[in-house]
Amino acid sequence: MKLLVTCPPMLGTKDQFIPKLEACGVEVFCPDVVQTLSVNELLELVPKYDGWIIGDDPATKEVFQAGVNGNLKAAVKWGIGVDNVDLSACSDLGIPIKNTPNMFGAEVADVAMGYVIGLARETFFIDRMVRKGLWPKNRGISLANKTLGLIGYGDIGRNTAVRALAAAMSVHVYDPGCSEIDDTPNLTLAAWPNKLDECDFLVMTCSLNEANRHMLNAATLAQCKPGVRIVNVARGPLIDESALLNALAAGQVHSAALDVYEEEPLEKHSPLRDYPLCILGSHNSSNSTDAVLRTNNIAISKLLKMLGVDGGSLFDSEH
Repeated sequence: MKLLVTCPPMLGTKDQFIPKLEACGVEVFCPDVVQTLSVNELLELVPKYDGWIIGDDPATKEVFQAGVNGNLKAAVKWGIGVDNVDLSACSDLGIPIKNTPNMFGAEVADVAMGYVIGLARETFFIDRMVRKGLWPKNRGISLANKTLGLIGYGDIGRNTAVRALAAAMSVHVYDPGCSEIDDTPNLTLAAWPNKLDECDFLVMTCSLNEANRHMLNAATLAQCKPGVRIVNVARGPLIDESALLNALAAGQVHSAALDVYEEEPLEKHSPLRDYPLCILGSHNSSNSTDAVLRTNNIAISKLLKMLGVDGGSLFDSEH
């Protein structure tokens, strides 16, 4: 039995799971991946393997078709987001596929709030200037009594709300799948894009689909409170980056913290690099030692079960 692993956080911990899989008689191939493999690379690799643990790769119908023409029997998407996976193709081709939901709510929320604090107090900018020998005294804003617009109220969103409320902020929740919300003080449900003019921060934690692609665009940015600070720890295409750049240049947006982008990795000459108050991440907010190990074990266990391989007990959390 042969497995292909193309998820970068998982690849970074391969020494922890490869020996266990080999003990089950499973051979593992871990290619060198920065963020994703290309379609052409996947067309060559996927058919050679019985199972595939997918990262953010373009898991298209063409790739899955090549897979079933070869040896592919099952797949697991590492993490919760499946916007890069053609699930309809898997269904049509008879490929069993699962994801690993509710793995990173706390971890991503920690980073989201870290970004909120960083944008509020400009700590990242101050760090850069001190390293250059300067001694800046930037005057930021307090979090208490500010309003955070939270786009998405799943596992990550709920964890982010808890942290924002603990900082004495008010939270407007935007989530079309949420018809009612907990009766928690300072937590309210809003319909997008209403009340954007009340939000001092916008934090994006939702999944990506065709209905919300570029939901933050020139029109919605114009409705925002002047000087809004924007955080995206979800998916890059939720934001129209050209519109965001225009809003940054005009001062409508004070600053942004982006862990994700429309194209990844971020291009070397991206104009986003020219805004010193912005924080630029590397699609890494879920990548904690604890969460990666937990998700690796669950992803492997699910895939082994679908492939009928005995050995899932080796990937229990205590191991």
